[in-house]
Amino acid sequence: MSSEPYPSSATPDNKQAKHSIWRRMSQKIKGLFSLQHEPEDREDINELLNTAHARGIIDQDTHKMVLGSISFTEKIASDIMVSRSKMDCVDIQQDIKELVPFIIETAHSRFPVYEEERDNIIGILLAKDLLRYVSNPEQNIRSLVRPAYFVPETKPLKNLLQEFKTTRNHLAIVVDEYGSITGLVTMEDILEQIVGEIEDEYDEEAEQTIFPESIHSWRVMGISTIKQLNETLQSHIPEDEYDTIGGWLASELDHIPKRGDSYTFEDLTFKVLRADEKRAQWIHIRRTPMVTPTSEES
Repeated sequence: MSSEPYPSSATPDNKQAKHSIWRRMSQKIKGLFSLQHEPEDREDINELLNTAHARGIIDQDTHKMVLGSISFTEKIASDIMVSRSKMDCVDIQQDIKELVPFIIETAHSRFPVYEEERDNIIGILLAKDLLRYVSNPEQNIRSLVRPAYFVPETKPLKNLLQEFKTTRNHLAIVVDEYGSITGLVTMEDILEQIVGEIEDEYDEEAEQTIFPESIHSWRVMGISTIKQLNETLQSHIPEDEYDTIGGWLASELDHIPKRGDSYTFEDLTFKVLRADEKRAQWIHIRRTPMVTPTSEES
């Protein structure tokens, strides 16, 4: 997720250009039909868009984005939030050096910080702030914590996006009507509802799908082939029924993988880092080193 502040407002010229684009697109789509009335509901709009896509008037990306924009206006924070049980949080009492492996493994840019118990979120820690002080063991995490931004579960996403833009926040803690924490929502989560999945820095090299972190751990894309994974990790995952590691993992879990799901096969532990409603997108794999028995044990 970018650390650059999201633009707070569009310039008049940009707004005029956007309105012009939408107007031309609307005229193109409506021109295909001999309708005697304007679209009256969402089904009419979807039909217009689907037909325009089928006839090549708009491409697949535009079709998907417009449909996403329509459904986006009806969603609230609780619809897309990462649930409380799957939040990657930081304990304010942890030493900075202890946090570095956790920061690297989870690969987030922002972390909720709690004190004493996970329900007591006291702020947000930016990974970039922490990494500046890795060489300074005396640095107190508390001095790096920024204020947390809390929103209700019922907050409409369109309103939350606007608030993210004006406050320059990228993460919000979601609470229920009693003030209890139920999850979190990020700027990226919201934008993905409109434009689809936003690839992160690990996706820059399309051919590479397996990224070693150490001699015993890897970050792997769900579309990685089992054959490729077995060759890289010298593992023995069955290749006869599934092509990808994501498909195999879904079969072993007996459900579509969700963030936080974990599964152990032989000496490998698979943890789902990121998933959508269809598949696991990113998986962390850690190998448990084999313990060589001593002469006395043997």
